[in-house]
Amino acid sequence: MKIDNKSFYSRLGTLALPIAFQSLMLASVAAGDALMLGRIAQEQMTAVSLATQIQFVQNMFIMAATGAGSILGAQYFGKGDRPTVRELFSLMLRVSGLISLAFFLACEFIPGLLMHIFTHDPALIAIGSAYLRIAGWSYLITGVSQCYLTMMKVTDHVRASAMISTAAVLSNIALNAVFIFGLLGLPAMNARGAALATTLARVIELGLCLAYMWRDDCVRPAWNRLVRGDRLLARDFARQCLPLLGGSLFWGVGFTSYTAIIGHMGSDAAAANSVAAVVRDLICCVCNGIGSAAGIMVGNALGAGDLERGKAYGIKLRNISWVIGFGSMALVLALTPLVVRLVVLTDAARQYLTGMMVIMAVYMIGRSVNTVTINGVLDGGGDTLFDMYSLAVCMWGIAIPLALLGAFVFHWPVLAVYACTCLDEVGKIPWVMARFRKYKWVKDLTR
Repeated sequence: MKIDNKSFYSRLGTLALPIAFQSLMLASVAAGDALMLGRIAQEQMTAVSLATQIQFVQNMFIMAATGAGSILGAQYFGKGDRPTVRELFSLMLRVSGLISLAFFLACEFIPGLLMHIFTHDPALIAIGSAYLRIAGWSYLITGVSQCYLTMMKVTDHVRASAMISTAAVLSNIALNAVFIFGLLGLPAMNARGAALATTLARVIELGLCLAYMWRDDCVRPAWNRLVRGDRLLARDFARQCLPLLGGSLFWGVGFTSYTAIIGHMGSDAAAANSVAAVVRDLICCVCNGIGSAAGIMVGNALGAGDLERGKAYGIKLRNISWVIGFGSMALVLALTPLVVRLVVLTDAARQYLTGMMVIMAVYMIGRSVNTVTINGVLDGGGDTLFDMYSLAVCMWGIAIPLALLGAFVFHWPVLAVYACTCLDEVGKIPWVMARFRKYKWVKDLTR
């Protein structure tokens, strides 16, 4: 089927640009934390980077719930079934709220045990534990606000979603400066200041979400269905959510394992990896935006019953993902000299960072292609099981065992172990392309 390029790119830009900007703003918080704390001490920056891995794992659970709501919501919204979208909203809130409560309690009562997962350094554990006790309150709020932001994207309020996230991020960065350095007559709180700034920013974000969603043209939760809803819809939600959760956990725990492995290779390696991770997250904003837009566009078309148009959208978006991948590689290489000079690191950490950036440049090709194709196109059509299978094989069957053996058995150099942690995204590209061409994702999920 031939599609109208003008309308396609107009719709893609309308969705992808605000989402990419929102992703950039969120990544900017981590970048701001790293830069500000890096100016104080390497230990402060490294400890917070390790501690925030807890929220990273929480986000994997939240992403599964909001991802399932987004997949079904996009198709039902494309079909014009607003009551079902409202029910989905309530279902997302129920699941995400319980997840957020569990992580909040863990951060408040066992922060030291959580930090022990990533490092044995007593100084890093002490700093990270103090951070988690404050930041845990933000984790409690995040699950609710992410449901609202997801529903805004699905129901054509993507620009408002991006603006709310931007306001929260700008608040976070400003409050970071105030609390970390002790501006405006306040005491310098260092890592604890970063945690307090994050918590207050999340309160602002949720408040803005609640205020905006009172508009008449917005889809609000069906509050009378918050505790108990439609069983068939809950079954459909679980059918999408469980594979997404499996894939999210495989990916999230795997990524956290990468951080833990590098973290146990010394503070210099951990510091370099912390900076490289911030750069990676910033560069990935473009593919994240295109991937999210792909899921909505494909889902809307399929939910409306126009399978041929959904298929044509998917093919075009897959091709775009390759362009983004090579562009991201070039951008990482171009930024490497600036990034290495910008952050205060030891000489050893600076050498590690240079090598990691070069390796990450190649990794960006696979990350971009897989994000758009798997998390966008395939998920948009409900083909959520494939992501879990590919992660089980490529990440847990190949990359993680190689990294563990290299770090703790064969004692490979830091950069060789880091290369193992980047292997999975590049290695699974042929498999992803083969799965895409089977077109199992071209289906209408609505009842």
